[in-house]
Amino acid sequence: MKRYLFIGVLSFMSLSTASGQSFVGYDGDFPESARAYYHQMVPMRDGVRLATDVYLPAEGGSYPTLLVRDIYSNGSTSVRLRYAKFATANGYAFVFQSSRGRYDSEGEWYPYFNEIDDGDDTLTWIADQPWSNGKTGMFGTSYLASVQWLAAINGNPALVAIAPAMSPGNYYRDVAYPGGAFSLLSRARWGISLAGSRTNMSFPVDWIGGIDHLPLETLAESVGFNVPHFQDWLAHPSYDEYWTPLNLEARATEMSIPALNFGGWYDVFLRSTIGSYKTMTEQAASATARNGQRLVIGPWPHGWNASQKVGDVDFGENALIKVEPMLLEWFDYWMKDGPEPQGASIRLFIMGENVWRDEQEWPLARTKYRPMYLHADGSLTETAPAGAGSLNYAYDPMDPVPTLGGNIMEPTLRGPYDQSPLDDREDVLRFVSAPFEEAAEITGPVSAEIYATTDSRDTDFMAKLIVVKPDGLAFNLVDGVIRARYREGFDEEKFIEPGKTYKYTIDLWATSYLLSPGDRLRLDVTSSNYPRLARNLNTGAPFAQTSEMKVANQTIHLSEEYPSKLILPFIPR
Repeated sequence: MKRYLFIGVLSFMSLSTASGQSFVGYDGDFPESARAYYHQMVPMRDGVRLATDVYLPAEGGSYPTLLVRDIYSNGSTSVRLRYAKFATANGYAFVFQSSRGRYDSEGEWYPYFNEIDDGDDTLTWIADQPWSNGKTGMFGTSYLASVQWLAAINGNPALVAIAPAMSPGNYYRDVAYPGGAFSLLSRARWGISLAGSRTNMSFPVDWIGGIDHLPLETLAESVGFNVPHFQDWLAHPSYDEYWTPLNLEARATEMSIPALNFGGWYDVFLRSTIGSYKTMTEQAASATARNGQRLVIGPWPHGWNASQKVGDVDFGENALIKVEPMLLEWFDYWMKDGPEPQGASIRLFIMGENVWRDEQEWPLARTKYRPMYLHADGSLTETAPAGAGSLNYAYDPMDPVPTLGGNIMEPTLRGPYDQSPLDDREDVLRFVSAPFEEAAEITGPVSAEIYATTDSRDTDFMAKLIVVKPDGLAFNLVDGVIRARYREGFDEEKFIEPGKTYKYTIDLWATSYLLSPGDRLRLDVTSSNYPRLARNLNTGAPFAQTSEMKVANQTIHLSEEYPSKLILPFIPR
């Protein structure tokens, strides 16, 4: 494949994402009275036994328990040991368990599905132990967060509170197919290499520049792997019965669990972190759960709360928070009858202003949604176009637009980056506003409505929202995609008629940024973001089964009849 530029450095580092809860204050010794029981083999309902470590804070007595279920470690790493020290130092028993098929746990490894019953069985086992007082809470990041929501589905009475960070909640829309386009880089690197074996191993594969292989259904084989779950993800490109059990947002009515949710404006699972909070506040099975939801969103990528600088932008010293006191306050309230956590139910970091602010609901009740229209002269204004107007570009799958920043798992690419390396690309349309005369805050969900025509049966349309500073720095805030065949919904493919104009609604998820006087907004429209997203080959052939590709000639309409626009959530100040 022809390359325009290579962005990022090849890295074989682990994708384990526990940096946000690293518990650096617990590097010392365990309390003298703490006891550890390693490698307890806990039986699940089907007889499979999971390797489990137990840490108790003192001789005798019963305690509330903090549980971490993990796939990235056998519990011996320094970060995992800090978890145990945090728990035992604060009067909690701590249980660490390796998920089914990982490390010393028995059974076959297959992501997500087994965690529902295995989590439930583990909670029951803990509640039956003489050192347990019957109350268990869970915490952790990414997959360690997923297992919390999955365990909550069965309504086990022993689970009284969770604290998921950077958690998916709709595994089709967040994990595998955002906007209907396959999340290639994360699913290949995570699903094939990292999570394709029993241990957290690194293999000599260039997961950024070396996954051009087509057809995708033989990608894993081409790099030396046989991974059933990756093949299953490829075999289910539409939202169907395979994904239904993993749509946790749709299963909120089955759950009755208070949750302290942590998210990041640049996190790969931001949409679902917000979605889980919102659906649980509205639909959870009990008033306690509906009222017991908290949401914290910082200026972080998936490796959260690790640095005040993310990508090319420094968000200041306020960007980092003290996680341990928040967790302790949360679990003490639900498990020890401690005082109610302080502050509002929502805490947001306002980027640009670089401050935290408490809010009461999402979206914010005072939001003023305002459209900004795309014009044929490349401007972005609040005035709708008059008369005719359009712009064209050619999308060649052999030369896709490279990924440069965004809500992505890959450490070398995620976050806000200067977009100037892409300035010379002719397959990106750019629409820029006039400088803002006064400060203006954008906080909330962002979307775009693009009217487009193509000469192909299927293609992708993507939009990226960018802040342009007076000195010329242009960095991404958030982006989104829609695969044309899923423009009417993700459960059924509806191919397009070449030459016909359609409206494409693109969900750019959400952001929060205070524009300063002199700042401008820019919206980039294109059809590829590679390797973050698998290329649409533009033929309409069955996904993952073809290598045939064609150039798609795209027309974006910018007219009175077809007013393409960006819809922004402005907050009065």
